[in-house]
Amino acid sequence: MRRLIPWWVLALVFVVLPIVEIFVLIQIGQVIGAWWTVLLLVADAFLGSYLVKREGSRTWAALQQAIRDGRMPHRELADGALVLVGGTLLVTPGFVTDIFGFFLILPPTRPVSRRLLGGLVARKLLRSGSGRGPGTGQRPGPDSVVQGEVVD
Repeated sequence: MRRLIPWWVLALVFVVLPIVEIFVLIQIGQVIGAWWTVLLLVADAFLGSYLVKREGSRTWAALQQAIRDGRMPHRELADGALVLVGGTLLVTPGFVTDIFGFFLILPPTRPVSRRLLGGLVARKLLRSGSGRGPGTGQRPGPDSVVQGEVVD
């Protein structure tokens, strides 16, 4: 059985990231004070919530327009996923996750995020397609020839 998420990604998310967040919070708290740090985190969460609502609404409207126009909404779906993940990062307490969240949500940086997401998905699809074909017990790949007959 294949694992969906490698162990090192889980270690980064659940061990390294919280340690980095705590370190950054302590450093900022020492510079501007504890109460200002808490106030900044709360303001950051409210700003993130506002941005998620605004950009989510824009993305939803763009998705509906693409469907009405009869075209494949791949860009809009990618934007929706980025806004969802970015919003989750923005409402998570911490400045490091907020930086990544803003990068995923803000309209000027979202095209870069979309290209990175597209490259990641393409690599994953190409990697999962290798080793397929007749005799492997898996579905045939795009270059495989499958013998059969057409029945009307």
